[in-house]
Amino acid sequence: MDKTRHGRCLTWLVAGCAASFGVFAALSPVVAEARESVSFPANYPAGMIVIKQHERRLYLTEGNGTAIRYPIAIGMAGRAWSGETSVEGKYMAPDWKAPAVVRAVHPNLKSVIPGGSPHNPMGAAAITLRLSEVAIHGTTASMRRSVGTAASFGCIRMYNEDVLDLYQRVSVGTPVVSIP
Repeated sequence: MDKTRHGRCLTWLVAGCAASFGVFAALSPVVAEARESVSFPANYPAGMIVIKQHERRLYLTEGNGTAIRYPIAIGMAGRAWSGETSVEGKYMAPDWKAPAVVRAVHPNLKSVIPGGSPHNPMGAAAITLRLSEVAIHGTTASMRRSVGTAASFGCIRMYNEDVLDLYQRVSVGTPVVSIP
């Protein structure tokens, strides 16, 4: 089986399992596919995640002067982070524990929202970073419209289908850089 077809089969399997928990109720059926392959500066090594805040885009470099480009939401004014880190963990349909900064603004939030809940802001998957309480993650149905904006408390939001695609392409230790 070719790599593309295998990836799509795996995606349908993951989407089918997640749908049984309600993660994809608004998105089924979902085929996780990269948004587009674009030209990208060759000075970034293959397999690196580059977040360009001003573009509201995340790039996964392919190392041959190209990258896979995804639309994202970044941290709102004063909450977006810049610098270098790496992927710390990968989680499918993770539980979400409201960080203190979020609970201060939204005191009525549940302290934990279980994975698979349509109200869980982590969406279908989370790629955690070696930063305090920062992840690249999916969205709820109501948060989809925030992609392309500066709306989060510091995390990078992606469409669920895109975070599933990225999830399959990266591993723990993948370098990540975020630039203004």
